[in-house]
Amino acid sequence: IAAALGALGWKIAIGARRTDALAEVGKAVEAAGGRPFAHALDVTDPESIERFFAATEQALGPVDVVVNNAGIGLPGLLHEMPIDNVERELATNLLGPIRVARRALPTMLAARRGDLVFISSMNVVEPRPFQLGYTAAKAGLEGMVSVLRRDLEGTGVRATVVRPGATRSEFGFGWDPSILMRVIDSWKEWGYMRHLDMMEGAHVAHAVVSVVTAPPGLHVDVVQVNPERKPGS
Repeated sequence: IAAALGALGWKIAIGARRTDALAEVGKAVEAAGGRPFAHALDVTDPESIERFFAATEQALGPVDVVVNNAGIGLPGLLHEMPIDNVERELATNLLGPIRVARRALPTMLAARRGDLVFISSMNVVEPRPFQLGYTAAKAGLEGMVSVLRRDLEGTGVRATVVRPGATRSEFGFGWDPSILMRVIDSWKEWGYMRHLDMMEGAHVAHAVVSVVTAPPGLHVDVVQVNPERKPGS
């Protein structure tokens, strides 16, 4: 997403807890033609959010597009997993984007323009077993955005959901192999694995770019993208 926005020639602020990974993303933004600025960011920490925005505004100026893409998934059954896992998912996937949007809004409202993009999940419309906390957070996120969109009507600021299906990424890399097999078996049983093909991150990025480059006065509410089954797969 950062590289795709950089290809528009934009100044791009990137934030993450893993500051070592930001350097690689920054290089991709620069290679695409953008101007990167990297800074540590933990969306579960209000002070970290404030430091990120303050540093970004000082380096690049006012923020007019925000893409809320931070997310974690901690699979398990409610009666088996620690309740702390659910709390972490809600803090990162729901409260985090709310905090980030709240920090960005005053500047956007003053400028009477801006885009708030929230990366959701197909889990909202096709809830998957073993992803109770993740699904609850993403469903809550979409509910929040539907209200925010109405609250922002006529301000020039847009709030949009991008809802991707299976995407190739690091998501799930840290899952315990034993729980992963149970997850896969349950998804097959419920018919959520019609095929194993996945989208690339660039496909989701294309959807984000289409949202934030839409002409003023046009509000794209939800963009849902899914991988197509490849021939022979």
